[in-house]
Amino acid sequence: MGIRTVNNTLQSFLDNFLRSGTDASTPAPPPSGLTATGGVISDYTSGSAIYRAHIFTSSGTFSVSSIGTYGSTVEYLVVAGGGGGGSNRGGGGGGGGYRTSVVGDTSGGGASAESVLSVSTSPGSYTITVGGGGAGGSDQGRGTSGNPSVFGSITSTGGGGGSGRTSADAQPGGSGGGGGESSSSGGAPGTASQGYAGGSGAGPTESGGGGGAGGAGSPPMVGGLGLRTSIVGPSYSIGANGPGSTTGGWLAGGAGGSSDPSSGGGGGGPVPSPYAGGAAGKSGGTGNGNSGTYSTGGGGGGAGSSGPPYYFGGTGGSGIVVVRYQIASLTATAKATGGAISFYSGKVIHTFTSSGTFANTSGSPLAVEYIVVAGGGGGGYNSGGYAAGGGGAGGVVTSSTTCPTSPVTVTVGAGGPGSQSVNGTSSSLSGAISAPATGGGYGGNGGTGGGPGGSGGGGAHNNSSGAPGGSGTPGQGYAGATGVSSPLYPAGGGGGAGGAASPGGSPGPGGGSSSSPGGIGVQLPATFRDPASTVGAPGPSGSYWVAGGGGGGIYSPGYTPSSGGGPGGPYAGAGPGGVAGGGGTNSLENTGGGGGGTGGQSSIIGGNGGSGIVLIAYPS
Repeated sequence: MGIRTVNNTLQSFLDNFLRSGTDASTPAPPPSGLTATGGVISDYTSGSAIYRAHIFTSSGTFSVSSIGTYGSTVEYLVVAGGGGGGSNRGGGGGGGGYRTSVVGDTSGGGASAESVLSVSTSPGSYTITVGGGGAGGSDQGRGTSGNPSVFGSITSTGGGGGSGRTSADAQPGGSGGGGGESSSSGGAPGTASQGYAGGSGAGPTESGGGGGAGGAGSPPMVGGLGLRTSIVGPSYSIGANGPGSTTGGWLAGGAGGSSDPSSGGGGGGPVPSPYAGGAAGKSGGTGNGNSGTYSTGGGGGGAGSSGPPYYFGGTGGSGIVVVRYQIASLTATAKATGGAISFYSGKVIHTFTSSGTFANTSGSPLAVEYIVVAGGGGGGYNSGGYAAGGGGAGGVVTSSTTCPTSPVTVTVGAGGPGSQSVNGTSSSLSGAISAPATGGGYGGNGGTGGGPGGSGGGGAHNNSSGAPGGSGTPGQGYAGATGVSSPLYPAGGGGGAGGAASPGGSPGPGGGSSSSPGGIGVQLPATFRDPASTVGAPGPSGSYWVAGGGGGGIYSPGYTPSSGGGPGGPYAGAGPGGVAGGGGTNSLENTGGGGGGTGGQSSIIGGNGGSGIVLIAYPS
């Protein structure tokens, strides 16, 4: 469905005020851009031009229904998922491949911006694939390479996984993974025009950093520089922070490598702290690697030394795809700054897919409504042969209030990494408005119960009595289900923001059935259901659903669950649980869904929870 002229503040402004002379009696159509749908919509001014950007933090479709007077060309940014870090003094994961056609920007690996792309209305649909980050290595092994991101004919290669402790097995990718601690463990190469190589191990105790889109990884332990994009305009509302005092817009940084206790871990780039999405390496001794920032393509950090049991490398950050085009040459009328700004049904909507600041610039108090969704909990890990529980959904808080002219800090929580017994991170509004939402609880593993959170994680199965699900936060979410110790041995699903998880084998609250379904999510308030935007995920009655619980895994090798992550298949962003011997599925980013738990009989990684999202609206 195309963007309609009615109830669109910017288009109405153009319709009313671009006419003069004979145009007033016989109106000529004003200059216009494409009519298209998909992703999160962001309209902004750059110089005298007004652009519309479609931001995809999860896979979807960019659909064009008509070509406007500004022509059929679009500019793009395609960033793949970052590589996972290696285990036990492993190398840092490489940043995801970085390709762009934005004039004035550069592609990865030092390449110039590519040619703009022409789109058509016949056919007018272009598949967008946003690559997930690679899993961190385990048992001293290398990290998994990230997944590619795709826009039509444009494909960016996933970042390379970091090497395990001593093996020379860093993986090539968009940017290459870092080598292990041995001085002979070289970093892997990047892909031409997408990213740089990873750094070599420094030996005998320090591993190499992963390569980044803007620079190579280096020994000891320093991840490569990312790149800053201008595709969403001067607010830099996507990406991570970068060097110096710049805020936002940085992507595809390489992760830091790790060390033993005699050395400190490297940062995600040539500064002490991670930026451009690349995770800092772990200082020696103990601890799982830090994960790359979601929706940046940053690499996952190498894990600290020690063991057995050995620590997991950090998960690579998921990628991002953005498409933009010019729609007008006048200034739009928003009353605040921050996030991706769009106009729908007489409202201005600010969508935050990453942390930032909402600032009322109108000079007067604004009547606002908002929804705050926290990050979902990670799915559980199969330990000791037990099927693992699904992660609980992030807590959801929605209300309306009056916002003064003082700024509001917006925090968008990350999803919990699978298999590490880590809750999702809280999201919040703070300062002039206070609205905290609690991160989702982790899924149980090794016969243990699920963690409490916004919604509770599901309990693991065991051979005597099922482990209990975690509790939810009143007013934000529901409890996870208890694992079942009966013939099929399903672990419990994570709770959802709209309902508790059902016991294994029972019908879910939305109809249909599943071996271990997660709890149902909630649909965004009507204010935020712009048909041009694909915020949220499909649910029982259309789109715009968030915060579903992750599905639990199943132990029995002879049974395949009809679904995880909620009844009738994954929805509200949640990840399905794994069948016997299968891993849990990641939740969609920016939905707050829980990650799926692993199936029994194999040591396979659980799904990551989805990052949260914050939306604020006020009358135009």
